[in-house]
Amino acid sequence: MMKNHTSFKIGGPADLFIYINNESSLKIIIKELNSIDIPFFILGNGSNLLVSDDGYRGVVLSLAKSEKNIILKNNDTIICSAGISLARACVFAMKNSLSGLEFAWGIPGTCGGALFMNAGAYGNDISNIIKNSKYIDKNGNEKTLNKNEMKLSYRKSFYSEFNDNCIISLEFKLKPSYLDKIKEKMYENIHKRKSKQPLDYPNAGSIFKRPEGYFAGTLIENAGLKEYSIGGAMVSPKHAGFIINTGDATAEDVKKLIDYIKKTVFEKFGVLLECEIKTLGNINL
Repeated sequence: MMKNHTSFKIGGPADLFIYINNESSLKIIIKELNSIDIPFFILGNGSNLLVSDDGYRGVVLSLAKSEKNIILKNNDTIICSAGISLARACVFAMKNSLSGLEFAWGIPGTCGGALFMNAGAYGNDISNIIKNSKYIDKNGNEKTLNKNEMKLSYRKSFYSEFNDNCIISLEFKLKPSYLDKIKEKMYENIHKRKSKQPLDYPNAGSIFKRPEGYFAGTLIENAGLKEYSIGGAMVSPKHAGFIINTGDATAEDVKKLIDYIKKTVFEKFGVLLECEIKTLGNINL
């Protein structure tokens, strides 16, 4: 069941679920699946994903148990596997007195997933530190993209546009700094996150992108929707930009709640909210 592999704890079964151990296996499997026209989905930590209650008619390739390497290059650059958690990358950077990743401390998910959606927080995002990345295309070929070729914009990238490509490694260009200063900023960021976000309930992070000139959470709260619920899905009482799974939420509950939020906010403020989370299976937001 896919609910066992996502932070939302929601989702039905996939036809086949495969743990990938190494890049060689990944290349072979992707090439073979593509050659026989079987759909597949690359799964990192599943922290920004809503899976249909019917599951996924295809193959899920999980990088959770893949080889994970992280190294320091030229004293200011980190090269890491896509399956490395952001948390591990942040700690590695801190221990090497490198600044630039502090904003990501506390963001769930992998480095590959963060690049996929150009994840960000507190005025920074992955585009500010990424140098290049490597990926495997649908034919099993390994390719490299530089920063410009990755087409990074707000919560978008080359990879989110063409998501049949699998990111395998990233190169972050950081800046030397003082360890204590880096640690202090990381502590400050995680304190903000814990105080404002519903980390004690299953969720998929911020549901909506930030509308131009507004904050989605503020619009939702001002619309009177904090703690509004449909089934087991509820607008978080801690931060209205989050939808939490109170225990038995279905994907349909979440979809209905998202639709209601979008409709209400548009009627009250004339702002059309756009979803940030990704979907898998027979569900459209």
